[in-house]
Amino acid sequence: MQSLDKALSRKQRLQEKQRRQLAVVDTVDKAEAKVRKAEVELALAVAEAVQVFGDEQSASEGLDMPVEAIRRFLGMARDEAVSADGVAEAVGPS
Repeated sequence: MQSLDKALSRKQRLQEKQRRQLAVVDTVDKAEAKVRKAEVELALAVAEAVQVFGDEQSASEGLDMPVEAIRRFLGMARDEAVSADGVAEAVGPS
């Protein structure tokens, strides 16, 4: 009977470990989604800043952000706009 208790205990430990792993994976997935949303918001804000400042160099100076970062965010903003256009086309006219 004692080996049955040990086997059950082992099984319970494994189930608890798997439950914790799934919880951690879920937490990471949620955090990644939040980070992605924040990056998109930042990219759109940087794109607007480039328009307001007139060009990438001026925006870089005004935002105290390297031009390379400005360009990376502009690329993200373009990708987001293309993605949003694709979704709008898939949904159809309003």
